[in-house]
Amino acid sequence: MDPQLPGPDASLADVESVHHKEVGIYLLFAVITCGLFNLYWNYTQMKACNELLGRKEFDFLIWFLLTLVTCGLYHFFYQYKMADAILELQEARSLRSFKELPIVSVIVTCIVPFVVDAIHQHEINKIVRPAG
Repeated sequence: MDPQLPGPDASLADVESVHHKEVGIYLLFAVITCGLFNLYWNYTQMKACNELLGRKEFDFLIWFLLTLVTCGLYHFFYQYKMADAILELQEARSLRSFKELPIVSVIVTCIVPFVVDAIHQHEINKIVRPAG
């Protein structure tokens, strides 16, 4: 069990609050480390979506290996699927969603890859801590 996660009798709010990340700080770390921190950030986003969806939609090791083997092409597919999972979570919670997020994620990945992770994290933050 992940030491960061609350125990089995924790409330849903406790579990969801673990997935809230400070977007600006994570983006800064990703840039300062020339993308190395982004590996961890993607891992945390995959873990958050898997837990919030209640199923294993994403696997970090498979993503990492397929991204390497395909010289980065698989990462575009992953960004589309991550955005699609975020939309699914928003719709399940009756939250406002941006239907074009998956295609926008692929386009933004082509231009500024770290920014799409910031967008995804912002959307995950809205899921785990919805505004009033």
